[in-house]
Amino acid sequence: MGSPLHAPVFLVVCIFIQSSACGQGLGTEPFGKSYGAAEVRKPSQEMGTRFLLFKDENDRRGCQLRVQSPETLQECGFNTSQPLVMIIHGWSVDGLLETWIWKLVGVLKSRPVNVGMVEWISLAYQHYAIAVRNTRVVGQEVAALLLWLEESVKFPPSEVHLIGYSLGAHVSGFAGSSMDGKHKIGRITGLDPAGPMFEGSSPSDRLSPDDAIFVDAIHTFTREHMGLSVGIKQPIAHYDFYPNGGTFQPGCHFLELYRHIAEHGLNAITQTIKCAHERSVHLFIDSLRHSSLQSTGFQCSDMDSFSQGLCLSCKKGRCNTLGYDIRKDWPGKSKKLFLITRAQAPFRVYHYQFKIQFINQIEKPVEPTFSMSLLGTKEEVKKIPITLGEGIASNKTYSLLITLDKDIGELIIIKFKWENSAVWANVWNTVQVIMPWGMTSHYSGLILKTIWVKAGETQQRMTFCPENIDDLQLHPTQEKVFVKCEVNSKRLKQRSR
Repeated sequence: MGSPLHAPVFLVVCIFIQSSACGQGLGTEPFGKSYGAAEVRKPSQEMGTRFLLFKDENDRRGCQLRVQSPETLQECGFNTSQPLVMIIHGWSVDGLLETWIWKLVGVLKSRPVNVGMVEWISLAYQHYAIAVRNTRVVGQEVAALLLWLEESVKFPPSEVHLIGYSLGAHVSGFAGSSMDGKHKIGRITGLDPAGPMFEGSSPSDRLSPDDAIFVDAIHTFTREHMGLSVGIKQPIAHYDFYPNGGTFQPGCHFLELYRHIAEHGLNAITQTIKCAHERSVHLFIDSLRHSSLQSTGFQCSDMDSFSQGLCLSCKKGRCNTLGYDIRKDWPGKSKKLFLITRAQAPFRVYHYQFKIQFINQIEKPVEPTFSMSLLGTKEEVKKIPITLGEGIASNKTYSLLITLDKDIGELIIIKFKWENSAVWANVWNTVQVIMPWGMTSHYSGLILKTIWVKAGETQQRMTFCPENIDDLQLHPTQEKVFVKCEVNSKRLKQRSR
């Protein structure tokens, strides 16, 4: 997106790093700067880390667990036969807990797990650079809690899942790296882990794959401005998901401010600025709330390749489910996965690769506008605009990614149309006048021979051929119908001559 986004991106980065970084240089080491005694807010009994356990989905207060106080485990209803999921919030602008926390608590309580929270709000409500320093301290306190649980009630760290948002993701990483090597945390999920003062740092100074048996991360706001981004851009997990490329999210543009005013009132600007950053949380909540509509990410080198539909393979673990029910296998090395999502929940879309083979029978390259209508066994989607990004010259096959908001079932018919425009109407009329009548039907226009389709979610491959094999030419305003076929390439080639 263009310049309208630069101001909010710059603003949110400045908010993140405040006076310690805006207008000043950032050091490469996140903990290298020293601060005076008056500048650092010292932790105390009232300003420390609290561990809360929630008894049900409507619990907003929580019951406090205290290390070395085993009676609090019984008081808070800790069930040693169920896994423990701990939510870790991020940096705080206003000293208040964000409302998404209670939404996440509510959906997690629908599963057979203990649900808790690491509440470090007094240490997070600081200048950003101070809060960054505090993440290591809080991580060590989380590790102390987990080791105490193992020692006191034989609860293994492998049954622990830490879900950390923004700075909380790095708190989770420090908790993992503070554990005894023989007592690894089972899973850490980083929800758009914070970027400023962590991007490019060593694995020991941020969340990394070594911090748990399994680490996954969702990157949703990595758009850079002045070399900084709110969310960390680099892969830091076993599986790193980049929805919509990870840079920005649909529905979060500043032009959405009016919609946010209707929903959030005076907090609309704040909500608009943090929309893309917080989208990681809502994608995770969505994976719990709509378990039958799980979003799939596909391994790819970058978003450009993914947008051409070149990466919709699930072979050898190249795809995985985003969110709570991710497949927790050992990938051997970190994998970057891409996917498209909707602007609102449920976020899932259906990914398709379309490979379209054209033959241009006009001497000059043409850049027409096309549309497709797709008829499946469940639904029909009409008039999907098709942009090839370059002119059609000679014989060429184009690959593109098409996403659908709804499940159309198995694709059975494709209607492909060359949309009309004033320019192409004139070109076509000129061709009709210049070309001899006997030659026009054979040597003008485009020939659309074959459409290959791959459905990402089902991995089904399909081939579509013209319904009328004797009329392969496509002209402006014309629509051709394609049906499933088994391609006989020799016969099709002969008919197209």
